[in-house]
Amino acid sequence: MSSIFYLKTFKSMEDLLKNLRKDLDLYASPKKAEGLKRFFKTGKGQYGEGDIFLGIQVPDSRKIARKYGGIPLEDVLRLLSSKIHEERLIALLIMVEKYRRADETGKETLYKKYLENTQYINNWDLVDLSADKIVGSYLSDKPKDVLYSLAVSENLWERRIAVLSTFDFIKKGVCEDILNIAKILLNDPHDLIHKAVGWMLREAGKRCSQEVLEGFLLVNYKLMPRTMLRYAIERLPETLRLQYLKGEK
Repeated sequence: MSSIFYLKTFKSMEDLLKNLRKDLDLYASPKKAEGLKRFFKTGKGQYGEGDIFLGIQVPDSRKIARKYGGIPLEDVLRLLSSKIHEERLIALLIMVEKYRRADETGKETLYKKYLENTQYINNWDLVDLSADKIVGSYLSDKPKDVLYSLAVSENLWERRIAVLSTFDFIKKGVCEDILNIAKILLNDPHDLIHKAVGWMLREAGKRCSQEVLEGFLLVNYKLMPRTMLRYAIERLPETLRLQYLKGEK
């Protein structure tokens, strides 16, 4: 049954959203929820403080997102503002699919709505499963100024959006922006940014060239946080990797 046909079976959007939440309950697991709360650091003072989990695995969230993919964008945004993590994830997965199918006007609308709602895109999985597919994709053939603004945001997740959005460019063999943004974030205080930058630098080395990665490393590796460096050099030959770790380059 297509998602659009399925949506027509409901008298109102309120009924549909109630049914969506019933579907969520079918996949929920209190035991897994406890594990996810620890994994996504929801304790007091941690980056995911107060986030609520139902304990639903990502493949099951994708199933639900496909089933309800025809929900109007205004109602997807209602779902995105939920206090429940998996509801926000499903909203973003629906937005990604809507973006993939949209014309240029629709893509612009989704891009703008995404950036208008970054306060709800507030954990690393939410960023990582959506930023390159909406923000990166939209900016691929456009000026990238917004990414440089996000890279200096006080909001951790906006900085991560800036980094992960470059993945779209990197997959197309364009690595200039990740090198520039990585340099901006060399002194970032948060390990989630260190990991994200290192990951994207590693991908630049894989998809652009090892020379591109090493060109950045030779200038900056002694300034990089250790986690960022370890992620960036993960695919380099062992001898070369040890040279960077020991500061012998």
